[in-house]
Amino acid sequence: MGKKKAKGTAKPPPLETSVTMVQSILRKRLAQMSSPPEIQGYTKERQQLFDLLKRTTVSGESNSVLLIGPRGSGKTMLLQSVLTELKEDENIHQNLLQVHLNGLLQTDDRIALKEITRQLQLENTVGDRVFGSFSETLQFLLEALKKGSSQTSKPILFVLDEFDLFAHHRNQTLLYNLFDVSQSAQTPICVVGVTCRLDVIELLEKRVKSRFSHRQIHLFNTHGFYDFSQMCTSYLSLTPGELDATVTEPWNTHVQELVSEPSVRDVLQRQFNLNKDVRGLIALLTHPICRLSPTHPVLEAGDFLDSFKKLTTDTKSAMLHGVSILELCLIIAMKHLMDIYDGEPFNFEMVYSEYLKFAQRKSSMQVYEKPVVLKAFEHLMTLEFIRALDGSGSRVQKEYKLMSLLIHPSQIVDALQKYPNCPTEVKQWAGNSVV
Repeated sequence: MGKKKAKGTAKPPPLETSVTMVQSILRKRLAQMSSPPEIQGYTKERQQLFDLLKRTTVSGESNSVLLIGPRGSGKTMLLQSVLTELKEDENIHQNLLQVHLNGLLQTDDRIALKEITRQLQLENTVGDRVFGSFSETLQFLLEALKKGSSQTSKPILFVLDEFDLFAHHRNQTLLYNLFDVSQSAQTPICVVGVTCRLDVIELLEKRVKSRFSHRQIHLFNTHGFYDFSQMCTSYLSLTPGELDATVTEPWNTHVQELVSEPSVRDVLQRQFNLNKDVRGLIALLTHPICRLSPTHPVLEAGDFLDSFKKLTTDTKSAMLHGVSILELCLIIAMKHLMDIYDGEPFNFEMVYSEYLKFAQRKSSMQVYEKPVVLKAFEHLMTLEFIRALDGSGSRVQKEYKLMSLLIHPSQIVDALQKYPNCPTEVKQWAGNSVV
């Protein structure tokens, strides 16, 4: 009986049993396949966008607006958050039609029109009809949406991602017609352009500009570290209803405790100082979430540290781990030349002379012939560790072309520490020049 009582008073089942479901939810959130948490600090901008879209969906008022801000500032996330709230109204959820276009995918108006037809499910209505212009086709599509029992047209939301790329379409026909319809009372539509270009209005033709409402909502990364850490907590926490409360509550408690740990806060602070936009945070959280498994059921501070190290890996230092010993010796020779001549450019003959002084004094080092060394030198140029100066003419022999080193001395020292089976004398030479 004692054992049964113990079972009755036991804590909720361990997270191991539901870690796969938790991981699936969080991965979808990071991939923005589900509603992500709202970015802090955009209360006024969010309300402005919400009111605008609601007037279109409820009152049938046509509008156009631009969401402008740097990449990673949360433009798309803010729009998704507003649409999620609007869809909670059953009438809006059933009536609002959405068309999402992207300037990177719909590279001309013909492709864009096909995508509009597909997303509005009007392929059968268009059939094999031939239209004289883009405007006629778009008008036909909008008229087709009016054919219903109520003889009323559903409001349509057009979201144009990478809006500035649509301005490069021939005659800006798509933008002209969408803005033209948004000014008329024919069909309630709202055109939302999402762009990172502050000068996007200057890209519009005069006739397009005259039909645009000139509403602009600017989003900038003005949030502080507190908002950044709160955003991290929101991304990692489960919302009520996603899973059973016996899983949600202990998981959220664990996340709160984890984010408050000094080591995790230190990683978040360093990430914030490096890159405080949402994409940077998502990149930081991806590795810890992907590590979740039945054998690793909870997030750990070490996961965040590993993730930050991967994100901040010096690519040049990492590439140095793959060069040959000869190439490494040449880079060290260049480092010494830069120290000796106060950063002045060098040529192959100078590097070769420095390399010979070292190789001939160390009996254990193999001394390569000059053509072999020149080949290694050229390979370093291919890897972009060194480059020829712009002023060096094409008539100059390659052995005498002035070069500059594209690696910082600290990167060379770091690479030597991690270089597999690096000879001791090479390490010593890196620290002390052979005179």
